[in-house]
Amino acid sequence: MKFSVLICVVLSSVWATPPGQGKHVEKILPNDRHMGIRIIGGDIARAGQFPFAAAIQVKTSDSTFFCGGALIDTQWILTAAHCVQNAIEFTIIVGSATLTGDDPNRLTITTHEYYLHDEFNSTTLENDIGLIRLLARIQFSDYIGKIHLPIESYGPNVAVTAIGWGQVNDTLLAPVDHLNCVKLETISNDNCRIFYGMQITDDMICVNGQYNEGTCTGDSGGPLIYFLNAQHPIHVGVSSFISGHGCESVEPSGYTRTYPYLDWISSVTESVIND
Repeated sequence: MKFSVLICVVLSSVWATPPGQGKHVEKILPNDRHMGIRIIGGDIARAGQFPFAAAIQVKTSDSTFFCGGALIDTQWILTAAHCVQNAIEFTIIVGSATLTGDDPNRLTITTHEYYLHDEFNSTTLENDIGLIRLLARIQFSDYIGKIHLPIESYGPNVAVTAIGWGQVNDTLLAPVDHLNCVKLETISNDNCRIFYGMQITDDMICVNGQYNEGTCTGDSGGPLIYFLNAQHPIHVGVSSFISGHGCESVEPSGYTRTYPYLDWISSVTESVIND
């Protein structure tokens, strides 16, 4: 993480390499750099701290990889388009900050139904947003709950949080066992374009940390969170890309803004969720 945003590591990918995959989601930048995703410099999340966090094992016809997501109601998970494209099955963990070991609050779900934004561009990562539908509604508890959708778009200099089970450095492979989070701050798109050029669109939002804090491989699809208060987390963005210089570089992490896609989310879920 780069500025003052709080990010907890889930599963996310970058314009350079999708989390957990051994190939690139090629996005060549003007300076020949690639972009990626990471959760670096964060802290281990407490049990129940992020009840909306979803760990997603994605299976395609020829690979498996890890991504993150967030419950937006009892049957829907919001994630990145590149995390669901060509998937044939998802194994999802909710209710736990850990992926292994004994946890009576952990719920493991298998599903296959997903919705990809119809204008998703896998080269530029424009419209990098998707939805996963659970086969049955789940019951909320102290450890399983939803994140709220935004009622406005957020500008620069906003303190946010990122979460994920992605890499915590450039050498330890994802996913890690414990959910991580980090405090970041949003930056202006003009400042983000200094690093990544005009490939940064108005429907993206970038964040930075105090030094090299941010998302990493395995964090793709995870939420960027603004806390209106402790009981009201708001979904600001979907983890989409990171610097090709590595997760521990000081360049910004990139997200798909949530707000511009509220109509799309509502049309897919056939309900208005942004209470």
